[in-house]
Amino acid sequence: MSSADTSAPKPAGGLRERAITAAVLAPAGIAGVMLLPQLWFAVLLGALFLVGVWEWTVLAGWRSAVVRVLIVAAHAALFASAWFANDAARLQTIGCGVAFWLLAPWWLRHYRFGEQARKRSLLIKSVACALAIVPAWTAAIVLHDGDRGAFWVLFVLVLVWCADTCAYFAGRRFGTTKLAPNISPGKTTAGVYGALAGCTVYAAAIGHLGFDVPLQHLPVFVALCLVTVVFSIVGDLLESLIKRHSQVKDSGTLFPGHGGALDRFDSMFAALPIFVAGRQILGL
Repeated sequence: MSSADTSAPKPAGGLRERAITAAVLAPAGIAGVMLLPQLWFAVLLGALFLVGVWEWTVLAGWRSAVVRVLIVAAHAALFASAWFANDAARLQTIGCGVAFWLLAPWWLRHYRFGEQARKRSLLIKSVACALAIVPAWTAAIVLHDGDRGAFWVLFVLVLVWCADTCAYFAGRRFGTTKLAPNISPGKTTAGVYGALAGCTVYAAAIGHLGFDVPLQHLPVFVALCLVTVVFSIVGDLLESLIKRHSQVKDSGTLFPGHGGALDRFDSMFAALPIFVAGRQILGL
């Protein structure tokens, strides 16, 4: 997604297209999370994430369609392994994702790393794809399968949407200092602050009123949500970095006016494992 993005508005036709797509995607996404049984939720989310894998292989620079298909198939096999794995193995997979996202800021700082179209860069970006997407899918099915699981998944989705929206308006109104000009010039530090402020209110209200988080535990819960928001921005920036290496604006055309699957789920790839691991550690 476009957290902290203050890019100039698109032409009216593009805005209408984006609005129509959003009007379809939001209810469909909520219905999928809330109404689908666990298996079908996992299958649908897996299919969308595999589209993201395909887009990632193109951005990474794999020219052979056969190789790209094999990489997608390998990710599908990893999804299947996670589905049939026990709880301990799933948590280990999520832990691998957390470790990757903790290292991701280093890549953002050294943004030219992996830029050259060499075999080593292809392999690095392919491993990064697996570490970003497989733990996110695993975290989603773990969260969806828990107590009030569908509501928790929806909570994280809305948390990221809230961050995205608050970042946009704060960045438009107050944004002057660029967050990562060499990666995504439209993002500002004011957008980050707006995202954190808006999500503090959202997390506190929904945590206490919706999930009955006791007041004495609410600060810890809100802190977890804010850490999740920070890493959702890292996820967005990492996808922007991969696109910048490939010199493309969107990862694909799956969603008219909104780009590809990676453009829609980049923030969630980081948010899901961070949030699920944090809940596990804190016992919330």
